[in-house]
Amino acid sequence: MTDELIYQKLLETVPKENILINEPMKKHTSIQIGGNADFFVTVSEIEEIKAILNLCRKNNILLTVIGNGTNLLVKDGGIRGIVLKPDFKKMIKEYSKNEIFYICGSGLPLNLIAKRAFDDELTGLEFAVGIPGTLGGAIRMNAGAYGNQMQDITEETTYIDMDGDCYTINNQEHEFEYRNSIFSKINGIIIESKIILRKGNKKEIEKKMEENKKDRLEKQPTEFPNAGSIFKRGNSYITAKVIDECGLKGYKIGGAEISAKHAGFIVNSENATAKDVLELINYIKKVVKIKIGYEIEEEIQIIGEDK
Repeated sequence: MTDELIYQKLLETVPKENILINEPMKKHTSIQIGGNADFFVTVSEIEEIKAILNLCRKNNILLTVIGNGTNLLVKDGGIRGIVLKPDFKKMIKEYSKNEIFYICGSGLPLNLIAKRAFDDELTGLEFAVGIPGTLGGAIRMNAGAYGNQMQDITEETTYIDMDGDCYTINNQEHEFEYRNSIFSKINGIIIESKIILRKGNKKEIEKKMEENKKDRLEKQPTEFPNAGSIFKRGNSYITAKVIDECGLKGYKIGGAEISAKHAGFIVNSENATAKDVLELINYIKKVVKIKIGYEIEEEIQIIGEDK
């Protein structure tokens, strides 16, 4: 199927302004790196997703689903086919006995939900302040910080599978693990999640949120484009500390640099390419293996084609 035909088919379902052609993915990743996507499509209706899934399935068109691109590295050759960004922004508060729920669209920024919880004097989301991703991405990777994670507050999630069928799963069915969930296996497109919070003291919530925000600003390289933590924590060690012990802070390849502030971050300090970042990741892994003996594993998602 030609690109022109794909575009015409997309126009039958999605508003023209939500379809971008040959779109640089560096505009859609927090590290500001990435080649072009053939098509970048933003959707906010379930029927739009179903139509695009049907189009891709019938015509063997590659489909890639992303959130806010905050823990994502797109290779320099870009992404073939359609990149789909769900943009569901629903937010409803519900009560059940002594429990309070938010039903939130997957496209809502996690940070925004945390601020809404503060306004409503609800505790449970203080850890999310400053986390730049969407709710959908946070569910997929079981995002967490300061001893808490999405697993602790997620009641259920509704998603669409690649055949266009809708399902709702409970907390246990998410198969949450450290920085992982069932959505790494089933490629479901998250529509919304129900999160459970509880009534708290507004001053205590604010204090905790301010402490977390201050800690992030002091310890993380927010002044440079980055994709969050590059590596997962080890079972018995903190990976960033190990990288620091290897003397790697500040080491650069091209425009990619190991942050001098936090060794677990690679920053785009000077027009870095994905090739720079990948070479730096491999160099870090090699040095850590030789010097410390640990085999560290990426947390960042890497997609796309080499140039």
